[in-house]
Amino acid sequence: MQTLVHLVFPPRCLNCGGLVETDFGLCSGCWRDTQFISGLVCDSCGKPLPGQSDRVEHCDECLAIARPWAQGRAALVYADVGRRLVLGLKHGDRHDIARPAAQWMARVTRPILRPDTDTLLVPVPLHLHRHLSRRYNQSALLAQALSEQLDCDWCPDALRRQQATPSLDGKSRHERFETLAGRISVPSIRTRLLKDRPVLIVDDVMTTGATLAACTEACLAAGASEVCVSVLARVAQDA
Repeated sequence: MQTLVHLVFPPRCLNCGGLVETDFGLCSGCWRDTQFISGLVCDSCGKPLPGQSDRVEHCDECLAIARPWAQGRAALVYADVGRRLVLGLKHGDRHDIARPAAQWMARVTRPILRPDTDTLLVPVPLHLHRHLSRRYNQSALLAQALSEQLDCDWCPDALRRQQATPSLDGKSRHERFETLAGRISVPSIRTRLLKDRPVLIVDDVMTTGATLAACTEACLAAGASEVCVSVLARVAQDA
């Protein structure tokens, strides 16, 4: 049956639509042009760093800004193919991107998870109005798929965006942090779920980290024992 399906609907590249050998894959050209993050990275945000090191390193941005989370990882650089994949998932109803994206995220995230702990995956929330207009939360799609890869529990509504916030596009780092301050919280019915438990916050892209910081602070206020973050793509202009 699977062979018949592939004859009628052959697998297509997630990015360009060209023919590929397996479902949910990239063709050789798009794979070559996708900046997967590997090697030395910032331990706080996953940004790629030059050179090699036998100790934990941090990028200049994370040295300048205290991150409330413990560790963070990103699968792709937010550029070229990586950027198109994020935008397709976020605005283009491309739910099919979530599954391979979660595999890429699991590769870089698995090493920072604490062994023998009951980590809970929590997606960055959308405000209700934006959720209704978009019809889905791309971060929740990633969290669900990533939970399967990491064999962890996840909760789609562990965080709530209490007030609608304007788009952060074009805002400075200070404006982003100011806009999101106090806007995200843990609903009272979910506090017990997070208390004394490590949490992994999942999002599609990290720019300044303002959204992830607001989510982390909400989880820690609810009693989470530790918070780490995992994103599909990291803005890394000087990478």
